[in-house]
Amino acid sequence: LGLMSEGKRLDLAIGRLGPNVKSSVPGMPDAKSSADAFYMPAAGFALKRGRYTTGIGVFAQGGMGTEYSGDSFMSAGSGLTTRSEVSVGRVLVPLVYDVNPNFKIGGSIDFVWAGMDLQMAMSGAQMFGMMPGSPQTYGALGGSLVSGLAAAMAGGQITGVNWGYFDFSNSNKFTGEATATGYGSKIGMVYKASPQLTVGAAYHFRTQLSDLEANNATVSLNVTGPMVGGGPATVPLTGKITISDFQWPDTIALGLAYQANDDLMIVADYKRIKWAGVMQDFKMTFVASSAASNGSFAGARLDAVLYQNWEDQDVVMIGGAYRTNAQTTLRAGVNIATNPVPNMYMNPLFPATVKNHYMAGFGYAFDRASSVDFSLTLAPEVSVTNGQGVTTTHSQTNMQLMYSRRF
Repeated sequence: LGLMSEGKRLDLAIGRLGPNVKSSVPGMPDAKSSADAFYMPAAGFALKRGRYTTGIGVFAQGGMGTEYSGDSFMSAGSGLTTRSEVSVGRVLVPLVYDVNPNFKIGGSIDFVWAGMDLQMAMSGAQMFGMMPGSPQTYGALGGSLVSGLAAAMAGGQITGVNWGYFDFSNSNKFTGEATATGYGSKIGMVYKASPQLTVGAAYHFRTQLSDLEANNATVSLNVTGPMVGGGPATVPLTGKITISDFQWPDTIALGLAYQANDDLMIVADYKRIKWAGVMQDFKMTFVASSAASNGSFAGARLDAVLYQNWEDQDVVMIGGAYRTNAQTTLRAGVNIATNPVPNMYMNPLFPATVKNHYMAGFGYAFDRASSVDFSLTLAPEVSVTNGQGVTTTHSQTNMQLMYSRRF
């Protein structure tokens, strides 16, 4: 922002995230996710007067989702759709100050919101493996619902648990059933070390989001035994689900831009994204608002933890822009990153496993005031097998289109 010319600038953009996700286990048909297109609008306005630049912007920072049909192995025999959808967006208000013509400092205060939909099935074996006294290798279940279920099994009222199902989801294209709001902040600087070389640095502080909450949530258990007249039968419980401590991490960024000549610029960035501080566990708490139809589990509480143990991520980006004439600029770049998700804990509903990205694009100036920019990004397929033997492949084809107007 500090490098823009004096005046005003408006940007309007639309992005398309196109994941291609498929999961498989030996001896079962592949499960292909039908969630293959997410559209993200963005807008920004900036004003520079003298030494100050300010403005306002709104954009989607991250998120994705998957959706598997009810006849796939992902449904754990329930016959129900399993899906996820996670989104994080921001409205930011920046302020930049030109200390001198070569050195600029700035920061922003951001309003942050997050949304989540989740329809997740677990087999009875998976659930028992997470209960007290079990190995709890991939997560843990606790609370009065678990102790009540154990008591019913000990008393012979329930003789088996076939599957469990978590459900909080809506059809809204822009927000999930569970929502949270909060704030974030960033600081940064840019320094023109020479007429050709510019260096920059930024620090993004961990967000302060409230817990994600969904009041229209359902947890269902499919059981057999006298409690349900023999069964198998599904016992649904409605209530409130809370996902606690869901945050965007601290991020350190450093960058260089070298103007090789009037037409060619070469850039390089490095980021350290501190996922380990925010992605250790996925924690859900469900509190039933009433008893099931057979009077069981009144006011029950379920505490569910899925282990994640993400690692910090290093990202290196290199790119170039070449101006072919006064109207057209061609661009290309590569993004090389480590995978922060340990193979053991990779969840096919949240396969954030893509690493490298290859990009090409162009900019076209209609005149001195208006221009359009486009980019295409390809993320090659990454295949990961988790500790439960589920192999997930994930690739992406993404696009961005932006119109800019200067006043």
